[in-house]
Amino acid sequence: MPVTEIDIRVVPFDSAVAQKLIRAVLADLGARYGGEGDETPVDAAEFVPPHGMFLVAHLDGEPVGCGGWRSHGEDGDTAELKRMYTAPEARGRGVARAVLAAIERSAHEHGRKRMILECGDQQPEAIAMYSSAGYERIPNFGFYRDSPNCISFGRTL
Repeated sequence: MPVTEIDIRVVPFDSAVAQKLIRAVLADLGARYGGEGDETPVDAAEFVPPHGMFLVAHLDGEPVGCGGWRSHGEDGDTAELKRMYTAPEARGRGVARAVLAAIERSAHEHGRKRMILECGDQQPEAIAMYSSAGYERIPNFGFYRDSPNCISFGRTL
């Protein structure tokens, strides 16, 4: 099977292509945890450079994955990873790792020194990917800090 290049593009968080993928990630999280999937307050303006960025990955011209970062805290050193997702038909092809690497590069280029994220205990594939990418457990933070299902990770960029 030929290797297909993953094309990653910066898009507005509130663009149609981003919103379609975000609806898919929320549906996936809802299936795993119930409810709306992720009720963390998110504003599209948080993903506008230099305070954040949102990326969409394409395979064969089709949008198949996404993720973004937004500034976290007052010091300007930390970025929070949000809305990481790969469509089921594209999983296992390196999309999530490519998006994660692009997000980390973008955050670092915008002066962030650390990336943090919240994940849930019903996402073993995500936990494995973050762990293998050098992320380590950190104290829970954010909207789900008190949830027994929350697992938070961080990594120096």
